[in-house]
Amino acid sequence: MNARRTTHRDRDEEGRAHNARPRDRLGRPLPRDAAGVTPPGPGDDVVLSAAESLALAQDLLDTGWPFRAHEILEATWKQTSGDERGVWKGLAQLAVGVTHAERGNPSGARRLIERGRDAITAGSDAAPDGVDVDGLRTWADESLHALLDVDGPLVLPTPHLGRMGS
Repeated sequence: MNARRTTHRDRDEEGRAHNARPRDRLGRPLPRDAAGVTPPGPGDDVVLSAAESLALAQDLLDTGWPFRAHEILEATWKQTSGDERGVWKGLAQLAVGVTHAERGNPSGARRLIERGRDAITAGSDAAPDGVDVDGLRTWADESLHALLDVDGPLVLPTPHLGRMGS
C-alpha cells in the first residue's frame, strides 16, 4: 500500500490554490525560507484598461521583468472576451516565451513564441488599439531564428508591444 503524500497549499477565499513560495525575477519558485523578489507593479488581481496593461507590460519587459509582464498580460486576457481575448493570450505567450529563453529553456521559448505569434496574427483584426501586430510578428520570427541553435539561457531583444506614438 502506498502512503499518500499530502502537502499544504495556500488557497484564496474561493478555495483556489495559490503558491505563496518566494520567487525569483523570472518567476521560478524558491525554497520557502529563501528571500524572493517583490515584482514591480500592482497585484495579480488588478483590472487595467488595454492601454494601461500594454504600457505596464512594456515597462516590465523594458526593465527585465518578462515573467511579471506575462502576469499582467494574462490578467487582462482573462478579463477580456470576444475576439480580442486571443490577442491578449498571444501577448502573454510572447512575454512568457522571453522568460523561458532567459531561464535556459529554448524549446519552451520557441513553442510559446510561436503560439503567441500565431495568436496575435489570427486575431489581428481584433487587436486592441496600439498593438503592433506586424512588429511583434517580425520580432517573433527573428527570435525564433535566434533560438534555433541555442542550448542555454538567451536574452532576446525586448519585444515592443505597441506602435511608437500609440
